[in-house]
Amino acid sequence: MSYFDMLKHLKREEPSGLYLLYGSEDFLISDTLQRIVRKSLRDEEVEFNLSRYDMKETPVELAVEEAYTFPFMGSRRVVILKEAYFFTGSKVSSKAEHDLKKLEGYIQNPAPETVLVAVVPNEKVDERKKITKLIKKHGKVMEGRPFEERELLSWMDEKVKEYGVKIEKSAKEQLLALTSSDLMLVTSELRKMAIYAGEGETITRSIVDELVARSLEQNIFALVDGVVKGRIDQAWQIFDDLLKQKEEPIKILSLLARQFRILYQVKQLSQQGYSQKQMAGQLKLHPYAVKLAAQQADRFGDKHLLGLLDELAETDYRIKTGQIEKVLAVEMFLSRQKQRA
Repeated sequence: MSYFDMLKHLKREEPSGLYLLYGSEDFLISDTLQRIVRKSLRDEEVEFNLSRYDMKETPVELAVEEAYTFPFMGSRRVVILKEAYFFTGSKVSSKAEHDLKKLEGYIQNPAPETVLVAVVPNEKVDERKKITKLIKKHGKVMEGRPFEERELLSWMDEKVKEYGVKIEKSAKEQLLALTSSDLMLVTSELRKMAIYAGEGETITRSIVDELVARSLEQNIFALVDGVVKGRIDQAWQIFDDLLKQKEEPIKILSLLARQFRILYQVKQLSQQGYSQKQMAGQLKLHPYAVKLAAQQADRFGDKHLLGLLDELAETDYRIKTGQIEKVLAVEMFLSRQKQRA
C-alpha cells in the first residue's frame, strides 16, 4: 500500500486493527502514524489509551499484553511498536529478547478494541518471514518511499488545500529546489507561506523567494546554476553573500566540486541508459534533485565537466599548500568561467 492509498483508507474507512509502516522516508511514516492515532483516538483519550514501546528496549510480549487490555474511558486503545526490526532481515543490537510467537498469535487473533501499529525505520521488510506474511494477510502494510516528481507535486497540492490556499507551479518548483525536497521542511515552509498569503490566496514564486531561506547547499546549487547558464555575475553575488555569512571558502569549494561531480555522474549514468529513478537510487539522491542535476548536466560535455573537476581539485590543492589565498582562489575560478561564458 502506498502513502496515498493509506490516506484514502483513513479518510473512508474505520481504522484497521493492525498496521505495519516501513520505508526510508521518515516523514511519511511519522505523518501516517499521527493520522492513525488521530483517527483512532479523541484528544482526551490519548493520555490513557496510547502506548509506545521501543522494541530495542522492551520485549514484544509486554506490548501484546497491553494490546489485549481493554481501553480506559474510551472505545479504542492504540499500541505502537517502535523500531520493530524483527520484520526485517537486519541484525540489530537490542537489550530485549522477543517471543515472536506471542506477536504472531496476536496478529491472528487481535483485540477488537485495539489498533496495533508496528513501525520499521528500514527501506525493506523481509517478505519471507512468517510474521511479515501474517501482518500482510491480516492488516494494512504501507511502504514510505520517496515520492516520484508527479507524486511530490500532487502531495504539495493536497497540503496547500489543507491550509486553505493555492500555489503556482513555478512556486512549487522553486520551493522544492530550495528545500532539496525535504518533506518536513516543505511542510513547514508551506504552512508559513499559507499564513503569509492568507486564506483563499495563492502562494507565488515571489513569496517563496521572499520567505524561504536558502541553505548553504541550495546557495551552492544556485551558484553552480549561475556557472551552468553563463550568469557568472549571479554566481559571484552568491559567493559574496556566502562570505558575508562567514562561510569558509574551502567548504564552498568542496561543495562546488561535489555538485559538479553529481552532474558528471548523472551524465554518465544517463548515457548508460539509466532512468532518473534508477539514478536516484544509485546516487542516493532524491529523484527531483536528479532531475535538476540532469537539466544542468545537459549544458556540458563530458570533457568540460571533467575539466571543471580537475580545475577545482587543483584550486583546492593550491589553497591547502599555501600557494594562493583561499578567497582569491575561488574568485579566480569564477573569473575563468566568466571568460568562457
